[in-house]
Amino acid sequence: MSIQLTEEYILPIKEYHPDTLLKVAYHPDTSVSVKYLYTPIHLQCLYHLSLILSSCLLLILPITSSYSFNKSTITARRLPRQLSVDYYAKSCPQVDQLVATVTSQQFKEVPVSGPATIRLFFHDCFVEGCDGSILISTKPGSKQWAEKDAEDNKDLAVEAFDSITKAKSLLETKCPGVVSCADILAIAARDFVHLAGGPYYPVKKGRWDGKLSLASRVNLKIPHANSTVNELIKLFASKGLTPDDLVVLSGAHTIGFSHCKNFVNRLYDYKGTKKPDPSIDPRLLKALKMSCPPFGRSGSVVAPFDVTTPFLFDNAYYQNLEAKLGLLSSDQQLFFDPRTKPMVQALAKDKQRFFQAFSAAMDKMGSIGVKRGRKHGEKRKDCSVHAF
Repeated sequence: MSIQLTEEYILPIKEYHPDTLLKVAYHPDTSVSVKYLYTPIHLQCLYHLSLILSSCLLLILPITSSYSFNKSTITARRLPRQLSVDYYAKSCPQVDQLVATVTSQQFKEVPVSGPATIRLFFHDCFVEGCDGSILISTKPGSKQWAEKDAEDNKDLAVEAFDSITKAKSLLETKCPGVVSCADILAIAARDFVHLAGGPYYPVKKGRWDGKLSLASRVNLKIPHANSTVNELIKLFASKGLTPDDLVVLSGAHTIGFSHCKNFVNRLYDYKGTKKPDPSIDPRLLKALKMSCPPFGRSGSVVAPFDVTTPFLFDNAYYQNLEAKLGLLSSDQQLFFDPRTKPMVQALAKDKQRFFQAFSAAMDKMGSIGVKRGRKHGEKRKDCSVHAF
C-alpha cells in the first residue's frame, strides 16, 4: 500500500550516511514507508603588472531511495522543522533584514568582510557540516584547539568573525535565543555575495549550532591550494557534491586574495622540478615573482584570485582560467582536467548561468551536515562559546 510521506516525523539514521535524515510516515495497519532526504588586518601588497590592482584587501579567501520497515521496529521522534526559507517566519520574521543591516555596514566600512565571510562559510560546512562550529573559540588553557585555531584556518580574517558577532548581538536584542549562529553565517555569506555584485538567493534556515569543534578534524576535510582535481572531486563527493558543484563553488574565488605561501611553489619549484609551473601565464608569473620571493619575509603579501576584477563577483574567474591566469594550482587545474573543463568553459561564457548555478550550489552546500534538535545541536547566545 502506498503511503504519503508527511513532515511530521524525521529520524536520523547514521548507519546509512551521517548527513542524511529519514522521513517517516505512519498509516494504520501498514508498514512504514521511509525515504532519504539529502539533506583589520593590513597586509603589504606589491603588484607590478597592470592586470593586478595596486590596492588590496585580505582574503584567501541523499537522494531518494525507498525502504519498508515494520512499524514496531522503528521509534520515530518529533524534531524541529527541516530547513526552510520561512523557518523564522513567526519567531523572528525580520531575521534577513536584521542581518543585512550589519553586512551592508560591514561591507561599506571593511570590504574585506565580504570575501572573508564567504570563505568562513565554506570552511564551516566542509568540516562538521554547516553548524557554526568554525565560530567557537578555544577555551583558555585547553589542550584541544577549536576549529578556528587549526593551521588551515589561521588565515581566516577576523573581520569575518566580527560580522557574525555583530549580527548575533543585534538579533539577540530583537529575537533572543532564537536564531542560530549557523543560520546567521549562511545568511551573511549570501548577503556578501550580493553586495559584491553577485546573485541574491533565498537562504533556507533551521540549522542548530554544533556541539563539537576540534582543530584536529580540519586538515583532511577542506580543499588546499595544491589539491589535485582527483582529490577535490573525492572530497566534494564525500559531502554529496558533484564535479560541477566543485567548479561552480570554486567560482567564489572571483573575489578575494591569497597569501604567497599558497602559490609560491608554482613560481619557483613546481612539483619538485625547481622550475615554475609551465601552465602559468608568463606575465602573471613575472608579476607574482616580484611580489613573492622564494624565501624571506613575504608572509604578509597577498595577490588576487581574480587578477582582472578582484573586487567584483562575476564570471571573470573562469575566463582567467582559460587564459592561464589562475592564481592557485587547484584552480587552474580545473581548466585542464576533462571532467571539469566543460563547466569552466560554459560558465566563462555565461555570467547568468554562473549566478544561477552558484545560487543552487550554495543552497546544496548549506545543507551539509546540518544539526537539528537538542540531542545533536545547541542554540548559542555567544557564537564563540558553546551553550552547554
